[in-house]
Amino acid sequence: MKVTINGTAHELPPGASVRQAVQRLTEIRGGVAVAVNDEVVSRGAWDSTALVEDDRVEVLTAVQGG
Repeated sequence: MKVTINGTAHELPPGASVRQAVQRLTEIRGGVAVAVNDEVVSRGAWDSTALVEDDRVEVLTAVQGG
């Protein structure tokens, strides 16, 4: 199935989870937030939240600086 992750089309297996989408984009484990179709998905729900065709996923990582 096709989903859009941070504005780019990606092919994922049918029923792929949010965690699989995150792993497609980054290996960073901490400081990551995810929204699917503009709704934030808590880290505890990443494995149980299945994506569907044409979902839009935004993966945000924290950046330090000053």
